Amino acid sequence: MNKLLFILSFFVTGLCANAQTFSDQALQQSVQQLNEAKTDGDYDTLFKTFSEAKTSEKWKANYYAAVAMYLKTYFLLKNTPEKPLGEFNEIAKKLATQALAVEKNNGEVNTLLGLIHTQKIRIVASTDPQKELKTAIGYMTKADTQLKNSPRLTFLKAEIAELSNNKAEAIKLHQKEVHDFNATDLTSGSPNWGKQLISIQ
Repeated sequence: MNKLLFILSFFVTGLCANAQTFSDQALQQSVQQLNEAKTDGDYDTLFKTFSEAKTSEKWKANYYAAVAMYLKTYFLLKNTPEKPLGEFNEIAKKLATQALAVEKNNGEVNTLLGLIHTQKIRIVASTDPQKELKTAIGYMTKADTQLKNSPRLTFLKAEIAELSNNKAEAIKLHQKEVHDFNATDLTSGSPNWGKQLISIQ
């Protein structure tokens, strides 16, 4: 009986790890390009690829389209902070919410939604930053029960600590996030985007 439970838990863990890998190789190659994007145009191209994809894995396409828009907004915040960015943040939120409607217990989708809400505070697009922060904490709490060693979740925790004026905790979490990104197993099938976020700090 114990052996059967072990095999089943191993199988379920394998399914969860590969939950965000596309069977379509062209889309999977686009996922790999998220860490290589250098301009807002690169993110626009990736966004278009995912948002217009004709695929049976629509929630994954929505998730990665949201990722592309989230990363584009972060890129623009760093390089052209005077540009209004609320529209891009809203597009990311809409697509991530659609992905969550299908994958309610997906820690990476919950993490992304938390990041989108903290980003809304950073781009000064929120009329109620405390409400956004509370919402981000809610997504972080859910993701924390669903994920282990996700560098994006560590980044979200650091963002929340920073926005809560807990600078010491934010520094500690940013250091952990660098370690987590460097320790990510790229062959596991789990998402590996977000290395750009390290250099933003």
